[in-house]
Formats: sequence, structure tokens, C-alpha cells
Amino acid sequence: MTCPGEYVAIDDTRLWVVERGSGSPVIVLHGGPGLDHHEFAHHLDPLGEDFRLILIDQRSQGLSDPTPPSTWTLERMAQDVIMLARAMGLKRYAVLGHSYGAFVALQNAVDYPGMAAATIVSSGIPSARFLLDVDRHLQEFEPAEIKNRVIASWQKELTVETQEEFNELMVDQMPFAFSDPLDPRIDNYVRESQGAYSPDVLRHFAGATYGGIELEQRLGEVQSPVLVLAGRHDRICPPEAAEAIAAGVPRAELHVLEGSGHMTFVEEPELYLASVRSFLERTL
Repeated sequence: MTCPGEYVAIDDTRLWVVERGSGSPVIVLHGGPGLDHHEFAHHLDPLGEDFRLILIDQRSQGLSDPTPPSTWTLERMAQDVIMLARAMGLKRYAVLGHSYGAFVALQNAVDYPGMAAATIVSSGIPSARFLLDVDRHLQEFEPAEIKNRVIASWQKELTVETQEEFNELMVDQMPFAFSDPLDPRIDNYVRESQGAYSPDVLRHFAGATYGGIELEQRLGEVQSPVLVLAGRHDRICPPEAAEAIAAGVPRAELHVLEGSGHMTFVEEPELYLASVRSFLERTL
């Protein structure tokens, strides 16, 4: 289940780091909250032909060391990116975050302008207000049998305790994350992305608006180039959120993948990788 990796000590904890490829470094932030670097499975590996992928298990998640829940915030996890870069001696690097990892990546770009040479916000939002439509998308979701499982699973996030329960949530929720809830790739993706889940972290954030991201009024502070990636049919982080990021960040590029939901790098991998590779070649 665990890829070869190592612990990297930062100021107050140790983060589990897995590296793939070589070239200019790209710090990769998984989603969740409560997942680990296995979320990306093999899907980003082709980028390793040109770039050094540094996949981390974020604070208190995956194999990273436990930390006090008081430090489980977007701001602290954004700071972890800076601390990790310093600890690893990275002079020029990019940051790529998907879903909740995109929240962290955007927070990092706002709080530490210019520290990362480039940022990729993949299926993210600039404000928690964009999560308000999730319930509407749930009610409109079909088929009904899957919808009922998804609705029940969102409620269970508040009480999840074990790895097994977390995995059940992934099985039940993943159809909602794909444009086509019957996509034949879903089952395989759930299996290949299974990692060391962190139920405590998910439970914590599920009761706290998933970190309560609020950066819409600060997007103009971002100094480095930002690539904003979104799925046209994303029911969780809608394309309108991506458009708001692109409109607010001075040096932003927007790419909406027309055939994707929330899991862009799985649903349209060729287009996703081509967009990321082109952006990194021009900015890193």
C-alpha cells in the first residue's frame, strides 16, 4: 500500500514524502481532507519524465506524524509547504494541489506570495460559499440509488472512526465526483488510490466547513503564475469557482475540462497532463 518514501522534519512535525521522476521540483498536495498521496495513484507519473514530483502526506494524514488538532488549519498546512521546501533545500519549485489540496495550494499562494514559482489549483475554490450548491447537486443527482448512498455518506463524515468506514465513504461518494456516476473507471480508481486514511482529520474538517476557505478578496495578492483547472460537470468545486480564481489572480490561466467532473486527472488524463506540463514548462 505504501510507496517507498521518507520522513522530512519540518518545524513542528515530520511529513511523509514520496518522490517520483526528476527535474524541476513540484510539491503535490492531496485532497480529502483525510486522504494521502495515494489519491493520485499512477495518474501524475508521466510528469515524472520532466519534473521531480514530491508527493506529501499532509499534516496528520497518511504516514505523516500526528499533530495537535489545533494545528489542523488551511493556514498551517499552507505554511507546511514553505517549511517543507526549506527543509528539502528547494530554491525554485511549483505547487500542485487537487480538491482540498487545491485549497491549501491557493492559501499558500496568497499567504506567501512569490515563494512558489508557480501554482496549480486543480478542482478548487476561493471561498466556502461555492460549497453551498453541493446540497442542490445532491438532490438533483441520479440514479436515485446512488444518490441516497452519497447523501448518507456525507452525514457519516461527521462520525467516521475507522479505516474501513473511511473506505466505505470513498466507495459511496466517488460516483458523485465523476461526471458520469456509472463511469467504469470508478471502482478501479477507488482500489488503486486506497491509502492510509485519517478518519480523525476528515471528521474534524467535516464539522468545520472543510477549513472555511475565504480568499476571494485576497486573490490579487498572488504574485506567481497560477493554472486553474476545473471540470465542467464538477458538483463539488464548480467551474464558477475556478472562473472566480482566474478572474482574481493577476497572472492566472484557466482550463476547464469539458468532459470531467471533480476527478479531472482520472476522467481526462491526457488533457490534464498536457495542460499541467505546458504550464510548468513555461513557468518553472
